[in-house]
Amino acid sequence: MKIKARAKINWALDVVGKRDDGYHLLDTLMQSVELYDTVEFFRSDTIELVAEVGARVPRDDSNLAIRTALLLRDMFKVEQGVTIKLTKRIPIGAGLGGGSADAAAVLVGLNRLWKLGLSDDELQAVGLRIGADVPFCICGGLARATGVGEVLERLPVPKLCYLVIVQPCRGLSTKEVFSLFDGEKARRADITAALDAVSSGEFFRMTSALTNALQPTAVILRPEIAYAIQALEHAGALTAQMSGSGSAVFGVFTSAHSAQKAWELMKPIWERSFTTRIASRGLVPREWQGQQGQSP
Repeated sequence: MKIKARAKINWALDVVGKRDDGYHLLDTLMQSVELYDTVEFFRSDTIELVAEVGARVPRDDSNLAIRTALLLRDMFKVEQGVTIKLTKRIPIGAGLGGGSADAAAVLVGLNRLWKLGLSDDELQAVGLRIGADVPFCICGGLARATGVGEVLERLPVPKLCYLVIVQPCRGLSTKEVFSLFDGEKARRADITAALDAVSSGEFFRMTSALTNALQPTAVILRPEIAYAIQALEHAGALTAQMSGSGSAVFGVFTSAHSAQKAWELMKPIWERSFTTRIASRGLVPREWQGQQGQSP
């Protein structure tokens, strides 16, 4: 089976507290987009990951796809293995949920390949053990996430809009950003106002409503983030901001034409630049194909 594992953006993100174990409590509005990685599964006696030549993708259990496969095998005493072929398009360390999307695809793919019979709710519970964004990446669409990101309120997908996504610098680790985050000085995000703006289809309302409380901290670490936001706005974006804990930013456009024009301006400056649009689901599986018994 081959699965498209879609990235996500955060329309808005607020940090509302901190648990005793050090995890920060969030209130965030997450949206699937059509930028995706491809995850393929081949029957095998062992668990391994392969990627295209030259890809900067770890092949051990530091990769969430492998970690997920190992966890499922151990939890359900599976005697089979799998070769996972991963084609990366979602930038790494970008705040776009690429690793979480890959993990979500592995959960769904192996649930079928290994005939585990897990429901979506059960898959999401396992996914939370891998990462806070994994449950959202399984269901996708538009959702308000609270807690550490695991409590999901699914919402109607808004009117179609187009995005240009840019990663203007090297990746950021979530831990690094949160370690410097000062909640008392941060600009708070109004998630209700953001939801109203996104749901209304009146894109001009997004300009003042969309806020990422982590953005000022990330800009201290990577000033290029601010430059990319300004560049997208100058290129015609209705609004632009950072996604997640960075380092990618996205600009919002009302037409494919205007997004394409902006992308043409961004691409010569930043190689990791993409045009995409919002999506109604996080994973797009294809049916099993004839080569499922062979390794790539």
